[in-house]
Amino acid sequence: MGCSCGTKSKDGKVAGCQNNGACETGGCNKMNVFDWLSNMDVPVEDKFNIVEVRFKNGRKEFFRNVDRLGLTTGDAVVVEVPNGHHIGHVSLQGELVRLQMQKKKIANDGEIKKIYRLAHQKDLEKFEEVKKRELPTLYRTREIVRDLKLEMKLSDIEYQADNIKATFFYSADDRVDFRELIKLLAGEFKIRVEMRQISLRQEAGRLGGIGVCGRELCCSTWLTDFKNVATSAARYQNLSLNPSKLSGQCGRLKCCLNYELETYMDALEDIPKIEAPLQTEKGEATLQKTDIFRKIMWFGFKEENTWYPLNIERVNHILRMNREGKRPATLDIDIVEEKVMGGPLNSDLDQMDKKFKNKSRTKKKKKKGPESGQGRGNTNAQAAGAEGAAPTKDTHNAAGDQVQSGGGRQQQRNSGGNNPQQKNNPQNRQGQGQGNPRGNREQRGGGGSEGGGGNREGRSRNRNRGNRGGGQGRENRGGGEGQTPKPDNPQ
Repeated sequence: MGCSCGTKSKDGKVAGCQNNGACETGGCNKMNVFDWLSNMDVPVEDKFNIVEVRFKNGRKEFFRNVDRLGLTTGDAVVVEVPNGHHIGHVSLQGELVRLQMQKKKIANDGEIKKIYRLAHQKDLEKFEEVKKRELPTLYRTREIVRDLKLEMKLSDIEYQADNIKATFFYSADDRVDFRELIKLLAGEFKIRVEMRQISLRQEAGRLGGIGVCGRELCCSTWLTDFKNVATSAARYQNLSLNPSKLSGQCGRLKCCLNYELETYMDALEDIPKIEAPLQTEKGEATLQKTDIFRKIMWFGFKEENTWYPLNIERVNHILRMNREGKRPATLDIDIVEEKVMGGPLNSDLDQMDKKFKNKSRTKKKKKKGPESGQGRGNTNAQAAGAEGAAPTKDTHNAAGDQVQSGGGRQQQRNSGGNNPQQKNNPQNRQGQGQGNPRGNREQRGGGGSEGGGGNREGRSRNRNRGNRGGGQGRENRGGGEGQTPKPDNPQ
């Protein structure tokens, strides 16, 4: 990334530190300020003569341009400091400096130091040699602090360009007595020592880094005023109170928790405050979640795992009912309407009985298969072949004939009789066609071998439903009812 302080001069050439790679000035991207008034023509006589100068790790101070030097943003200048001089880079000038001084409440008086001159190449080379001492000094000072068992964390060291003084930046929770430490450092490094305590947020801003959002830390790029951040800011925004997620690289709560807090506070004015569970006839509904911007609140019952979304109008309505001593039926409905019965009592049960009764009939027909046709064609023939069948009371009901013939079929299977001469016996056919119940009983009591032949004959007739024997079998079954006329040659 190119150096952001490399602005162009009137000739169109890059001015400032003239570095297009990694900036050598200690981080040109830290605390950058865009001069949006730089392309505007301002009277030279009325130009503000105070300049903002940036030092190592984004530290900025204001200096007066007494000699009216032609400065450009990024120029290295030699400035006045107590007991010596230092080298910094111009970061801002013009009317924006006046606004920054008003923001930081810095008075334009005689305490503001002046700018000596532009830094030469020899000044920059000497300054680079001095900066090489910073890292070894930092390591050695940490060892001394560890030996003295001081409860402090040394984070950074900044040498002046004249190599006379060094500033030690540290952070600590409590007050530290470092008088013995100053004596050891001054005797070992032969410099004047200044100890400056900074907060953890200022320490993170000086060191820099990348946040969880993927951007550079706010405290190292543009944030200068560190406001107090409380855990209530996370509660108002419905954030999880997880310290590892809410804390930044400094170990404190993230400063970005305050960015949208006012927007959330304005949206929360329309959200009703739930101090107790909502009372319904179904039970007590407890608040589980609130969507502040969509203005939807989720409630749930203790006996259920389901959450019910309600808008704020419905929640306010339920709260008014609870204050009046009333309870809605559910969270959605106040009163449950009673169902009007359209038919007589237990009409639904009658419909279910008819439905399953029809299903049972169809299942029985499917189970009978080819045997059902056999029973229709040879009901009386099977009854005649049964041996030792007990006399039963004959009725003029077709269903009764089928039941009796069914009994005869079972007895026929037990008898095991089989006579092929039974097929052409006219007496057997004549007896089956009689409408006399007594004659039917006599035929049922006949020989078993003839009944077996009749059964076999009936099966063959069922396979050929179009032949004459099948129709005769149906007439014989009707003869049991007394509806079929007698044969022409009775014996």
